[in-house]
Amino acid sequence: MSNFKLDFSATQYQGGRIAIVHARFNEPLIEMMIEGAREKLSELSVPNDALETFNVAGAYELPFAAQQAAKSGNFDAIIAIGVVIKGDTPHFDFVSAESSAGLMRVSLDEQIPIIFGILTTNTEAQAEERANPAKMNKGGEAAATAVEMINLKQVLHS
Repeated sequence: MSNFKLDFSATQYQGGRIAIVHARFNEPLIEMMIEGAREKLSELSVPNDALETFNVAGAYELPFAAQQAAKSGNFDAIIAIGVVIKGDTPHFDFVSAESSAGLMRVSLDEQIPIIFGILTTNTEAQAEERANPAKMNKGGEAAATAVEMINLKQVLHS
């Protein structure tokens, strides 16, 4: 396993509203990712009133939820959080591929950053390691990426 860690030290919140759309399936892992995202947003001085959270059943429903949040016009970035753990059937492949493609389509069609915070792992242990804010903190990485993308859009369109 790589020890590579993204460096978000230069990320500074400069305004904007963020939606977190998250699945309920694999809820304990989802809660860890949301906790990590909220901690990182707090570290970046994102005020609580600039953040809104929505939940849906599973990762497959995230593209529609992200699309609806984007169409509302109330957000500058959307973080999609889900956990898909490989099982004994091809279900994992379909859910992972379609939720990923759907989120990218929404991002490009609606011209809003949709941050891919869906863990796709082989085991629950891998998911726990990635979701845990005290370990890999992929929720925190998604949050910092959202702030970076809002900043990029503001710079390019000012």
